[in-house]
Amino acid sequence: MSVISYLTSPAGLRRVLWVDALSGSATTVLHLALAGYLSTLLGLPAGLLSATGILLLLYVALAGTLALQASPPRHLLGVLVAGNFAWVAACLVLLFGGAVSPTPLGQAYLVLQALAVLALAELQWMALRRSRSPAAI
Repeated sequence: MSVISYLTSPAGLRRVLWVDALSGSATTVLHLALAGYLSTLLGLPAGLLSATGILLLLYVALAGTLALQASPPRHLLGVLVAGNFAWVAACLVLLFGGAVSPTPLGQAYLVLQALAVLALAELQWMALRRSRSPAAI
């Protein structure tokens, strides 16, 4: 079994969901506890960091709930996948949209966020597509 096949299997998906929930928790804590400091460091508005921290609380709750289930409901997994792809898009808009001026460290932060979340979203999307097959999940 390949790594991708494993990570998109039911057992592997649960691990991916746990990684998503835990990494989202870390980002939540950073954005809520250190918004002012991160704002200066990253060149991103403190209000934006705080707002995304609050939004991430809901996201982490969903990811954690799904990670606890042997076979997460497809519609909720779809919501999670859509949220991840939206996060990637938001990072790219902040990076290239011109509405904010992130520092070089802020640019690196946005790129790393986008890449990490894109990898999680893609694995979750592949697992979701795979679950269409009655024998998959």
